Amino acid sequence: MMIVDLVDDDDFRDRLVALGIHIPEGACPETCARLARRCRAEGEVAGLDELVGELEEKREVLLPSVRRALETHLLPLIR
Repeated sequence: MMIVDLVDDDDFRDRLVALGIHIPEGACPETCARLARRCRAEGEVAGLDELVGELEEKREVLLPSVRRALETHLLPLIR
C-alpha cells in the first residue's frame, strides 16, 4: 500500500515562506498565493518559478484549495 503525502494549506504556506515570502500564520491558500504574486510583481522571488512548476507537476497530491490558488494566482506568472 502506497501512502501519498498531500500538499495542504500549511505545506503550501511553508514552502512559500521558505522562499522568503512573509505570509501570516494560518493564511489560506488564496491569501498565500496572492501574497506570493505581489512579492513577485515587486521583484524577483528566487525559487518561486521552480516551486510553482514542481507543484503543477504534482497536481494529483494538491488539496483542491491549494490547486485553485496555484492555478488562479501563480501559474499565470510562469506561462
